[in-house]
Amino acid sequence: MPPSPLLSLPGAVAADGVDEPVAAHYGELFREQRELAAGRGFVDLSHRGVVTVSGPDRLSWLHLLLTQHVSALPPQQAIEALILSPHGHIEHALYLVDDGATTWAHVEPGTEGELVSYLEKMKFFNQVEIADATADYAVVHLPAGSTADAAGAAAVRELPYGRDLFLPRAALATATAGYGAPAGLWAYEALRIEGHRPRLGFETDHRTIPHELGWLESAVHLNKGCYRGQETVARVNNLGRPPRRLVFLHLDGSMEVLPGHGAEVRVAADGPDARPVGFVTSSARHHELGPVALALVKRNTPVDAGLLAGGVPATQEVVVPQ
Repeated sequence: MPPSPLLSLPGAVAADGVDEPVAAHYGELFREQRELAAGRGFVDLSHRGVVTVSGPDRLSWLHLLLTQHVSALPPQQAIEALILSPHGHIEHALYLVDDGATTWAHVEPGTEGELVSYLEKMKFFNQVEIADATADYAVVHLPAGSTADAAGAAAVRELPYGRDLFLPRAALATATAGYGAPAGLWAYEALRIEGHRPRLGFETDHRTIPHELGWLESAVHLNKGCYRGQETVARVNNLGRPPRRLVFLHLDGSMEVLPGHGAEVRVAADGPDARPVGFVTSSARHHELGPVALALVKRNTPVDAGLLAGGVPATQEVVVPQ
């Protein structure tokens, strides 16, 4: 993915890793967060993949592949859905909306090619057309309360925390000029972490199942027909508990460095050399809460235990019950 044209805006500093094509911030991280929290400005998510599915069979066909119930999905209703491996591990996370003729989805940067390849293999005789639309459409996020005009969007996902717009990529710079001041991805991520919203490739690894992240509530329908990995979902839900659980961490604000993705988490009382009980998945500096993080820890880790996240003292809040 080439760099976003919005990286030419004043103060823009590029993010890193998979987020490198967009701005991490525009020079004022906490101001950008406060503006988003107040319902002003926008976030450039144009590095995310965009996949469309059209054709008369699109919803009934997607219903067979996704963890969500979409066979009768009403137009303009935003949902999240997952694609699982045969063993129930999360492979793709899709953020969907149907406009009555086409189902639009945005996905993690760089995953759209693999997703389209999988969907093409599953077409069989269904009347569906699958397209990687990333080159033609870009995602922009407007926070809840924004009064920006989204009339130029090809599709809109209305969410409790804002709107995701699918804008023609060629019009990205001109369309967003009327949305107010830009906020970088660091601001968006801080609010995502505060909201306990998992992100594929950050909160997940090769063996993550939906139950561990709270995705069972937001991205999985427990009373629908069979789909790949459904046996694991049902078995863990009915007979057991997931081996790990997502937690929200308040980090010691006196430390200058945030623990990065993959930093080991230990029970503080066991000492800094104890066996890890998990790892940090995402971290950020929040404009009100200070340094915060999400982490994936063993289910039996005491919920009241103080933790060390990459050596940084931390207290935990329950996201997924023990």
